[in-house]
Amino acid sequence: MKRRQLLWLALALWLVPVPAFAHAYLVKAVPAQRAVVFSPPERVDLWFNERLEAAFCTLQVLDAAGKPVDKTDMQVAKDDPKHLSVGLNPLAPGAYTVKFRVLSVDGHVVTNQFSFTVRGNR
Repeated sequence: MKRRQLLWLALALWLVPVPAFAHAYLVKAVPAQRAVVFSPPERVDLWFNERLEAAFCTLQVLDAAGKPVDKTDMQVAKDDPKHLSVGLNPLAPGAYTVKFRVLSVDGHVVTNQFSFTVRGNR
């Protein structure tokens, strides 16, 4: 009898819905994380798994010295609320860091960063 009760208990626990504690996470980036590009990008584009609250998002691109190189025109796309982007000033060869802070519609803030390198023309 105990074995049957354990089986029912295991089945009941397996069927009970578990709340998902999801946060926005980066799905795709252009340029990609740790990418080495030969021509400088004109924008940095980020896509997330959840809709973003535009008023509470930041996106910044810094050079190796920590100086901002973006155009401060960060925007969440109107036609895709999971897409965040910022324009870039002309970039010289070197290493760059993309820093972002996003608030998704689930109310969670995610802060992260990644780098990419511009090598210049081949």
